[in-house]
Amino acid sequence: MATPGQWIAGARPRTLPNAIVPVMVGTGVAVGEGAPVWWRAVLALLVALSLQIGVNYSNDYSDGVRGTDDERVGPMRLVGSRAAPPRQVLAAALGCFAVAAVLGLVLVVATRAWWVLLVGAAAIAAAWFYTGGKRPYGYRGLGELAVFVFFGVVPVVGTAYVQTEHLTWPALFASIPVGLLSCSMLVVNNLRDVGTDELAGKRTLAVALGARRTRLLYAACLLVPLAAALAMIPLAPLAGVAVLAAPLAVGPVRSVLGGAVGPALIAALQQTGKLQMAYGVLLAAGLALSL
Repeated sequence: MATPGQWIAGARPRTLPNAIVPVMVGTGVAVGEGAPVWWRAVLALLVALSLQIGVNYSNDYSDGVRGTDDERVGPMRLVGSRAAPPRQVLAAALGCFAVAAVLGLVLVVATRAWWVLLVGAAAIAAAWFYTGGKRPYGYRGLGELAVFVFFGVVPVVGTAYVQTEHLTWPALFASIPVGLLSCSMLVVNNLRDVGTDELAGKRTLAVALGARRTRLLYAACLLVPLAAALAMIPLAPLAGVAVLAAPLAVGPVRSVLGGAVGPALIAALQQTGKLQMAYGVLLAAGLALSL
């Protein structure tokens, strides 16, 4: 039976900025418009965290039962390492999705925007079918696109919407760099696993592109958001403060472009999470003070 520490490791805490940053930025938009609703912001955060942890457990389960995780360089996998039986990991994933669904329904009722139900259902479906089902799209190089949408555009715009109850251009524009930074986490993760994924028949975008072009894609996912912060200045003058996070990009970009492999990419993943958090805090603050 897996220990509590192993369950926490299986939730992959280093990926949690993917959930936290979009909600911060969306809330920054709401604050800037003078319409923050803090309990809704907290619920949006809990929904995002539940989805992120749920997709991590779901990925652990689906890859584990397929044998994809039998030879893995990165953090431990509960099923692949035999620390927990598949049914327990599946139950944990479904439990997280259920929490996200219930809390999301509360936001739907509060805003009376019933179309948000469809968005939430699509987010849960995307989380499951990333590696679940008979034809997982994560095995076909579409993982980064889904991450951009569901850990970038949807949570930033959605968090702003459930508080302001209208769609805003600043939220949409801000969701683009946030989505790219979320993608960078998956890109470096898949770069680390490119060898084992290819052997297991898991054709991620990294496998399709090859290591060299994947490294360039990773660098773009980190550097374009910095340029985007400057491009947002006409819309939100203080959004440019997010470029102060640039020094945190130097280490991981240098490491990845320099050919880092295996465990060295785990360090790059951790550094990417720090950059993502710093960028998110700065952009959220800039938007809150600009609009």
